[in-house]
Amino acid sequence: MSTDMNADRDRPAPAGASGRDERTLALTLVSHTNIGKTTLARTLLGRDVGVVRDATHVTEFADAHLLIEAPDGARLMLWDTPGFGDSVRLARRMRQSGTPLGWLLGQVWDRWRDRAFWASQQALRNVRDEADVALYLVSAAESPEAAGYVEPEMELLAWTGLPVIVLLNQLGGPDDPARQQAELERWRTRLQGFAPVRAVLPLDAFSRCWVQELVLLGRIEQVLPEARRPLMVRLRQAGRAQRLARLDTAMQLLAASLARIAATRLPVDEDGLLRGTLRQVGSALGLRRDDEASPVQRAGRQLAQQLDGEIRASTSDLLHLHDLDGEGRADELLQQIGQAFDHSERLAPGPAALVGALVSGALSGLAADIASGGLTLGGGMIAGGVLGALGAAGLAHGLNLVRGRDGSRLCWQESALDQLVAGALVRYLAVAHSGRGRGPWSQTATPAHWRSQVDTALAARRAELEAAWGERDDTIATTARLQALLGEVAAEVLAALHPDAAGELPPPRLAS
Repeated sequence: MSTDMNADRDRPAPAGASGRDERTLALTLVSHTNIGKTTLARTLLGRDVGVVRDATHVTEFADAHLLIEAPDGARLMLWDTPGFGDSVRLARRMRQSGTPLGWLLGQVWDRWRDRAFWASQQALRNVRDEADVALYLVSAAESPEAAGYVEPEMELLAWTGLPVIVLLNQLGGPDDPARQQAELERWRTRLQGFAPVRAVLPLDAFSRCWVQELVLLGRIEQVLPEARRPLMVRLRQAGRAQRLARLDTAMQLLAASLARIAATRLPVDEDGLLRGTLRQVGSALGLRRDDEASPVQRAGRQLAQQLDGEIRASTSDLLHLHDLDGEGRADELLQQIGQAFDHSERLAPGPAALVGALVSGALSGLAADIASGGLTLGGGMIAGGVLGALGAAGLAHGLNLVRGRDGSRLCWQESALDQLVAGALVRYLAVAHSGRGRGPWSQTATPAHWRSQVDTALAARRAELEAAWGERDDTIATTARLQALLGEVAAEVLAALHPDAAGELPPPRLAS
């Protein structure tokens, strides 16, 4: 868990010119004012720190926070600093001084005389005194050519002698990878002539993915002086282990939820089923009107309600695991996911497992009941948001009525369960790409290419899914199979979405 350095002053001081701790490395977030340093700090730390407001010089003092702690006590600190204000003026003053950094440290009166000028001094002083690497933010919301402050601020950072990694913030949602790559290349071209810059990476405070943080940790290791790299190796390994453990936990909770859904079988009253069938025959012949829900419809409603509860609970657990939970956030996420699916698709019913066409008609009646609002499931969230392409009619067709020696049971057919697996993975991607910048999870676009990537990866594992559903009555075995499958698919999709991070993700299992 991240901790605030200011609340624990007895701990060793961070690395710096005035007292370097050999077990501590420090990163300083620095940028022009109002670019989003504190917002990004919140995302990297996974909790709310500082003050976020759309105004200049909101952060007035440099604050340090624990970002990673290794098992051996090694620590990686993250400093949030005031933004550069009048950086052009500061660079000019430092050029005119015989000892630029000495002049900088002697300037104390500007705090009262010129707040913007003092903020620039504070930011630069922090880089000089505390940091091993400077993380310099730029905004993709403006063109590189329009950001006139970049050149003087690069000059200021060059005086510190530290390596600089540039982070491209405010990229927008992950819905257009080609556009984001084009923006990244524009900024790389703009910054390639500046000596301190060692790398330019995308890291949007609102829509970054945790795998991009692993790429950043790897680059930090590369740009450090050789003597400091072994410490960063241990810290990077600890950070990677923490994130992969969270991935494994996420896959476990989704797998357990899916296994419970797959194992659910609700009894259907045999006598009531026969009476319902006779009433449907009479209705079809125009002899009588059937206004009473059939046993299949009643069981179907109960099954769908249980599904709704499972999906909502697992979504809440997923948000909580990623420090993004809040009132109503699960409902917002499910509504967003529903918009990413093609609701015109429909599943074909499984006639071999259905008790004749009349039962299929009863299931269609359930679909009409749901579509008309007769079954309240959070504004149609189940039909549209969770089963996705199934839609209302698909929800009904996804039900199987199975007869056995102890009576009839209603359950989900495998094609519906497959769709639930795809929906679970898309939910995970939405959470994994959400930063803490706005606090708890907030609605953003769900890219359509996520679903196609998931579907492709699942199609290659058709036999594994069938094996999982084949032992659905054993929830422990099904959970284990699904957890392994979900973890592999998630890693494959994340590597496809973020190729630079492919080496940080678990490799696929060898075929047995």
